[in-house]
Amino acid sequence: MDDQFYMRRALELAAMGEGFTSPNPMVGAVVVRKGRIVGEGWHQAAGLPHAEVNALDDAGKRSRGSTLFVTLEPCHHIGRTPPCTEKILASGVSRVVMAMQDPNPGVKGGGAEFLKSKGIQVTDGVCEQEARRLNECFIKHVTTGRPFVIVKCAATLDGRIASSAGDSKWITGPDSRRFVHRLRHRLDAIMVGSSTVKIDNPALTTRWESAVTKNPLRVVLDTHLSIPEESQVLDMGVEPGVIVATGPDADDNRIASLKKKGVDIIVCPLHEEKIDLKVLLQHLGARGITGILIEGGSQVIGSAFSQGVVDRIYFFYAPKILGGSDGTPMIGGKGALRIEDCLTIKHIELHRFDDDILIEGCPDYQTWNR
Repeated sequence: MDDQFYMRRALELAAMGEGFTSPNPMVGAVVVRKGRIVGEGWHQAAGLPHAEVNALDDAGKRSRGSTLFVTLEPCHHIGRTPPCTEKILASGVSRVVMAMQDPNPGVKGGGAEFLKSKGIQVTDGVCEQEARRLNECFIKHVTTGRPFVIVKCAATLDGRIASSAGDSKWITGPDSRRFVHRLRHRLDAIMVGSSTVKIDNPALTTRWESAVTKNPLRVVLDTHLSIPEESQVLDMGVEPGVIVATGPDADDNRIASLKKKGVDIIVCPLHEEKIDLKVLLQHLGARGITGILIEGGSQVIGSAFSQGVVDRIYFFYAPKILGGSDGTPMIGGKGALRIEDCLTIKHIELHRFDDDILIEGCPDYQTWNR
């Protein structure tokens, strides 16, 4: 039996839950009997049945003597739904193939060990890297309590995200922008700074044609609570709402006014005169935010890198040159004095969206001489 073939199908199914399962992981499952797929399922949303249950229900009586492929270790604990291991045991499945163990330290290995103790053959680690990439937000959150942080930036070839007049629409093309809205759908929250709100007045909603989507929680960094109350981002009619993170010296009357409007205020300590992002991310993680997209501006992105909180980058480059030295750079703040002190990006991937180029990768903080 080609374990990788069936596991890749399970991973395809898992991805169908993108944007809807948080704070749960995306999970897919396939039931195979005599070399044929007889049942499929995926976890569709938090609180709904898990992938294994859906796949086994789809297979029905054909589950007996079959192999169950699942992208994450079946749960053996009671949460919003009953343990999947009991369903597997009752179905008559003879073998379970997992992509990876549950990363939650409190339950890791429990489901696999239970199934083994009941005589079911268990295989682990099939397409594990693909499964980990799919659920990188869940893994980061469940192991650290903080959300996975992605920085997205769109720039000209000479590294500018806006002109000296603040003009930034549109640097990249429609295909790139559609991808970004898919990111907004996929992640729980989106973060920008007060300057972006004042200059661009963004709504920070998901606009993705021909698809059922959700909006991210909007997070604004505003040290002195200076954004106008009529800003689009403060439209409380848009679910799931907005958080404004501010500093300890913010005006109490402004805090009260925004709270009356329905805005959630988090008062954070400062780090080099900016919001301490590590503290803020801990707050957001405690609220069940597993993944967050930082969209700017330059100072916020610079602060995120200098504080070492970025897990992945999506840097778009359009085939345009702004010219001059007075535009807004991609990353603000103080930079390295020597090339050898640069932050290195590893696991590089390149993608093309029409004429735009996307560079994707992960910062390597272990080798960074700050």
